[in-house]
Amino acid sequence: WYQRRVREAVVSTQSTGTIIADNGGYDSSQLVTELRAMHSEDQVYSGLNMFAGETGDMRELGITESFAVKYAVVNSAAEAAEMILRVDDILKATPRQRGGNECY
Repeated sequence: WYQRRVREAVVSTQSTGTIIADNGGYDSSQLVTELRAMHSEDQVYSGLNMFAGETGDMRELGITESFAVKYAVVNSAAEAAEMILRVDDILKATPRQRGGNECY
């Protein structure tokens, strides 16, 4: 069950580039293919340049994101998911049997 949720999260993250390129009016299949090829060649700073409709080095474009911010976002999302699963387990648990008129 958890593996399916993780797989869905990965698929949704991978589709972000396609969605951005489509919304920009560009050929998303070509751009995403180029971007994945660049990432597989360890060009980790590559990204989508939506002004020119091509892939490029994000450092040259002045686009940077803090690793600490990304880590905090992913960590918060994982904690929220864990909390939801815990509450879900509590709600699914069978209620305990209570005595007659005893006060607790």
